Amino acid sequence: MWWRSSTGAWNACETRSELADCSRMSAEDDVRAAVDRETSAWDTQDVDLLLSVFHPDMVWPWPRTYTSVDPADWRLVLGRFDADRWRTVYEELFANYELVHNRRNVEKIEVSAEGDGAIAVVDIDTLWRERATGDESNHWLGRTCKVYALMPDGWKMTMQTGALQY
Repeated sequence: MWWRSSTGAWNACETRSELADCSRMSAEDDVRAAVDRETSAWDTQDVDLLLSVFHPDMVWPWPRTYTSVDPADWRLVLGRFDADRWRTVYEELFANYELVHNRRNVEKIEVSAEGDGAIAVVDIDTLWRERATGDESNHWLGRTCKVYALMPDGWKMTMQTGALQY
């Protein structure tokens, strides 16, 4: 019996030849769990949980429109991850907007051959209603690519493209 762990959860593989596949599947499961934690944070408007998903070097580019597939059209709204600054932004979002729905579908997870990097392609449909006016124009709709690095405390998001429609 062979064992592997990426985030402290030990998984058994029957033979040594299965170890690579077992490790890759377990890593994919761990990345999916990271995506699910982020989804849960949005669903529950839990700022602490949301911030726990981000790598200290996280940078979040956002396209100007849902069809701005050329990165020359993207912008940086928040800059490099700063827990206090990002906390303020998300507390303000949650105070001013009610979540109408947050539908997410993981289309693909790929882990690097080294097992220390991964991407998750996630289709999102997240609709917010402004509490003061009832306006529902804050709608995140499209495909994102979340980029992760394996850290000692688990998978952390280093970057994500904003939602794009292809």
